[in-house]
Amino acid sequence: MSQLSVRDAPGMPVIVGIPFDGNSSYLRGAAGAPNAIRSALHSTSGNYWTESGVDLGTESAFQDAGNLRLTEAAFTTIEDTVAELVDRRMRPVCLGGDHSITLPIARAIGKRVPELTLIHFDAHPDLYDEFEGNRLSHACPFARIMEEGRAKRLIQLGIRTLTGHQREQAVRFGVEIIEMRQVPALERLKVSGPVYISFDMDVLDPAFAPGLSHREPGGMSVREALAHLNAISGGIVGADLVEFNPAQDVSNLTAAVAAKLLKELLGKMLTEKPAQNGWTPGIRL
Repeated sequence: MSQLSVRDAPGMPVIVGIPFDGNSSYLRGAAGAPNAIRSALHSTSGNYWTESGVDLGTESAFQDAGNLRLTEAAFTTIEDTVAELVDRRMRPVCLGGDHSITLPIARAIGKRVPELTLIHFDAHPDLYDEFEGNRLSHACPFARIMEEGRAKRLIQLGIRTLTGHQREQAVRFGVEIIEMRQVPALERLKVSGPVYISFDMDVLDPAFAPGLSHREPGGMSVREALAHLNAISGGIVGADLVEFNPAQDVSNLTAAVAAKLLKELLGKMLTEKPAQNGWTPGIRL
């Protein structure tokens, strides 16, 4: 049974909270992120205007479907919910949760949107064949996605933890890795066709986002992350924002940063031109 309570609005971004951290390998806590991000987004310390001049405070900007109620069949619920949104010609923006949730999201979108380019911001490539005996670990989703053929192309940005095994996996799947030492790499994000963005908060240096389960120094600043988000071309069919752990946050700093990223991502989605690069926002291909 559908958990969605949203009105039909083709092309509109819809926020979906996915409070799931059951595949986290180190610390739990990311399940609390959706509500923390919403609280920061709606805080009266700021306003709803994006840097691109979009007012997210209007009813026509986006919808929020709330948080999913997840059971043992969490991945099935996530995939079915995202599939329903895409079938209704809307664009899911999922707030995790650990990074394993990207697998059922990509399954739903990849089945419906051919020629999909997946752009992945992260300190980690998450390409392990299995991690600690778990093939659904948050360290493995992109191996599963590429095995299943859910994306035509995978571009990973900000990576700074490559192991030998994951380098082999990248070669196996034809992954285009832009390591953090190669940033800025704005031109490499000029793509065509439909795009899905997966943004792991630990792509940021922990100085900007301490609320992480896996802090990896040497990452992006918030401004660098925004510049690369804004450099992406193609039509955005959906996105996720994952791996924020409120239990590890300092003075709600990471919540504010996550809300800023969400706000600017929504603004970018809303300023895309219809039929940009051959894709019309919200229209099933």
